[in-house]
Amino acid sequence: MSTGPGLLEAALARENLFFVSLELSRSTWLVTSLSPGSGEKMSKHVVDGGNVAELLDRFEQLQQKARLRTGKSFPIVTIQEAGLDGFWIHRVLEANGIESYVVDAASIATSRRRRRAKTDKIHGEALTRALLAFKRGEPRVCAMVRAPDPEDEDRRRICRERKVLIAERVRHVNRVKGLRFAQGVSGYQPLRKDRRKRLEELQTGDGRELPRHLKAQVDRELDRLELLLEQIATVENDPNSLLSTHEQPAVEATKPAAMLLSLKGVGAEFAAVLWTEALCRHFDNRRQIAAYAGLTPTPWMSGTIDHEQGVSKAGNPRLRTTMIQLFWLWLRNQPASALSCWFVDRVQSTGGRLKKAAIVALARKLLIALWKFVTAGVVIEGAVMKTA
Repeated sequence: MSTGPGLLEAALARENLFFVSLELSRSTWLVTSLSPGSGEKMSKHVVDGGNVAELLDRFEQLQQKARLRTGKSFPIVTIQEAGLDGFWIHRVLEANGIESYVVDAASIATSRRRRRAKTDKIHGEALTRALLAFKRGEPRVCAMVRAPDPEDEDRRRICRERKVLIAERVRHVNRVKGLRFAQGVSGYQPLRKDRRKRLEELQTGDGRELPRHLKAQVDRELDRLELLLEQIATVENDPNSLLSTHEQPAVEATKPAAMLLSLKGVGAEFAAVLWTEALCRHFDNRRQIAAYAGLTPTPWMSGTIDHEQGVSKAGNPRLRTTMIQLFWLWLRNQPASALSCWFVDRVQSTGGRLKKAAIVALARKLLIALWKFVTAGVVIEGAVMKTA
């Protein structure tokens, strides 16, 4: 049997690289390594969690042992799962000249047994084998995560923080409304500027003044609410945010996002989420960006069985939610666009039976169209731009 050039290159890489996986936890890091010329035997070492200096010392010891055994120096390739630690370890390794990969944990094949063993040792070996297969060039063996630039990663915190603050504001408003509704009070709006004055004038449904402890509790809720309103205003007025009321954000990287704002029906909040969560990143093709949003279909085909299970929901949940919401605004503000016409014709042709599936399909098409519009300048067919 002949050996192809791809297999030969993979074999040479196997003999000239250190393959290392990192199983990370808060207390310890398990380092599983496979050194060149050691067969299939993997060595395991434990270092203190967060101790980068000890980790780099361990790498140096592994290289020194291989150098004494073979007389050669071998570069190290590492792999770790995307998780709580983010990308700072990945950046430290790359800064020290180490080839590093971050893998999506859900993309690694696992045993389908009902009760499968799960230990750091087994997981570390599985990560190392996945790295081996990836460097051999095996297709779809796992999905590597592209680490964002520190600037892009920091910039998207503005939209995420605002969403958290808005959710907290809703909770406090609902709590105040619930407290006064239990006393038969109606018409009180906690978000109005005269909320303190109006609170002093409220009476219960049976004509009594608000109970003392109830009024004190509502006062404390209003204190929290006013703090949230102040923080929301601070976030929205950040000059580096698309949510800012300034005409031109100070960040140069947000210039392409102005193209999103030029589309009718796309406001500052939607543009900020679309840009910071997805469109500022690089995608090779439309399939990648659809998969990143979790809007790709999940078929179930086996023998005579052939049906769809819905979208994968394996991507960015913030982006996916935003696209579903933007879909309705797009239909309202861009009824003459090709995408809106496609949706209407699709729903009418099926009698409305596949409307839910068509909604997701249009959200996917719209995301791809916006990606082409921002990155390549491809104008969306029939789209209306905002007037100056």
